Amino acid sequence: MHINDIRLFMEVAELGNFTKVAAQRSTVQSHISRQISDFEKKFGCTLFRRTGRGVVLTEFGEHVQQRLRGWLNDSDELFADIQQTSKVPMGEVKIGVLPSAAHPLMTHIFKRLQHEYPKIKLNIREGQGSELDALLDTGAVDLAILFRYEKPTGNDETLLATASTYLVSSPGLSLTYAANVDFKRLDGLPLVLPRRPSHWRSILDETARSKGISLHSEVEADSLRVQKEIIASNPHMYALLGPFSIDDELRMGRLQAAKIIGPDLKRFVTLAHPKQGHLTQACRIVSKLIKETVCEWEGQLNRPKIA
Repeated sequence: MHINDIRLFMEVAELGNFTKVAAQRSTVQSHISRQISDFEKKFGCTLFRRTGRGVVLTEFGEHVQQRLRGWLNDSDELFADIQQTSKVPMGEVKIGVLPSAAHPLMTHIFKRLQHEYPKIKLNIREGQGSELDALLDTGAVDLAILFRYEKPTGNDETLLATASTYLVSSPGLSLTYAANVDFKRLDGLPLVLPRRPSHWRSILDETARSKGISLHSEVEADSLRVQKEIIASNPHMYALLGPFSIDDELRMGRLQAAKIIGPDLKRFVTLAHPKQGHLTQACRIVSKLIKETVCEWEGQLNRPKIA
């Protein structure tokens, strides 16, 4: 039994005339009569009694009409509800992020989604550069916030922020007390550096060679938290970090930092999506919220300080 058959039955019951129904449907009376006969066969009983002016419901037909009217009204309400729901953005968005972008940026995005798009769910995964690239290429994540060492030029990446590199230490060391420190001053310093092989470590080593100096690694660690804890608890050690990863510690006075110059080692934070593949509506919304938030935060991954 099809819903269109039920609608036809209800229409004939209301108008009581095959000819009128045929006229409304721009067809012939015989076609309507045949459809109703087929419909009656499905019930194994007569639904209409023919009269000189048309048709009227039999006692069983009135019973069927009452039952089907309630079902049809419920179906119409259900379809209307589904149609309305289809206009509401929904779905899961899997996003890979750098540790420094996880908070407060993604925390803020989550709050906005809860308020504006409650049916969109986030699946957040932290990772480093090459790992996030691999996740993006395999489709394991829909979007990724990455560090690049050159400004993005393709349509699949958007520049979010630009980050310089800072020499970071525990408070009180003279080398990080000034606003800037020349790269050559890193020669021989006891450093916490990212593990090899990594693109960022290669850039640091190559820059050191070009300046005729060497970087002395006392500890190698990829974890930003580990790097920060080591230098905070060892006053003679330093690390080379970006501003977004140390913002909270600088505010609390746990760390001290000077911007490295000569050269100014910049990294570019980008929002990337797969080179191939269609972005869902939910992905486009999350992407838009990330871009809007970083713009409102004046090109930072942290909310600007209130003066």
